[in-house]
Amino acid sequence: MTRTDPTADDFAYDELAYLEENASEAGLPWTGPPQVERVTVAVAGTRRVSALRWGTGPPELVLVHGMAQNAHTWDTVALALARPLLAVDLPGHGHSDWRPDRADDPHHLADDLAAALDALGVGATVIVGMSLGGLVTNALAARRPDLVRRLVAVDITPEPSESAARDIHDFIAGPQSFPSFAEILERTVQYNPTRSVASLRRGIVHNAVRQDDGSWQWRYDRGERDPDRPRPDRAGLWADVAAIAVPYLLVRGGAPGSVVTDAGVAELLGRRPATEVVTVEGAGHSIQGDRPVELAAVIEQFGFG
Repeated sequence: MTRTDPTADDFAYDELAYLEENASEAGLPWTGPPQVERVTVAVAGTRRVSALRWGTGPPELVLVHGMAQNAHTWDTVALALARPLLAVDLPGHGHSDWRPDRADDPHHLADDLAAALDALGVGATVIVGMSLGGLVTNALAARRPDLVRRLVAVDITPEPSESAARDIHDFIAGPQSFPSFAEILERTVQYNPTRSVASLRRGIVHNAVRQDDGSWQWRYDRGERDPDRPRPDRAGLWADVAAIAVPYLLVRGGAPGSVVTDAGVAELLGRRPATEVVTVEGAGHSIQGDRPVELAAVIEQFGFG
């Protein structure tokens, strides 16, 4: 065992130590560690938003993860794209601070994302958002069109499958703490049948923290929300979509677990007839984890082809 093995007694978290494993599993060439650095900026005063900056040039893409995920969910996609990009930790996720008001709706998060991109000097790019991140990027494109050149929504519309979304909610709402890595991995595998065990191990290492007693706790914010705060309704989320003026691509999973419904696609096409829709076979909801190389190819073609 090595110090990067989460079951090792001397485990030490090194967030960039797993990239060669990502590349190997995906069949991508490995010529040495890519240029990746963690950057952090202040928004709304002193609250911090963190991100991974890939490459040395101005970012050509911004990648936004889903609920209870973090920037590392895009690692294999970023390796496959091999372009300068920014993978953001949304507030309450990864290495970003939690919002004191626990506002986790797309509009509040879009405002934070815009502030972070402004602070980092990121101009109009291809914006890719998965699940919650897709709703956030919709809101960003509607509110700050100057930041969005093209938009890719990964397995999300404002009208998701209630049964598939319930399964995701049940996983996220499960236990906060697990006595061992084996137990947190077992539950994660149970809820993610389309993913390899190796990729789920890496995901947990990036999304959970080992405590001094050897137990593991999820890293993302699971705090109580204000019950009186109104939640975004579907009409408002669809209004964001209707306000977007840039080319728009929906990438949906073709396997069980996808939350995109045919009705949602029909509604999207009714509001935006020019929308492109691509299905990635063999992928459930988290296409970036199930079929990352295929997703990268779709993004490359849409964003730069």
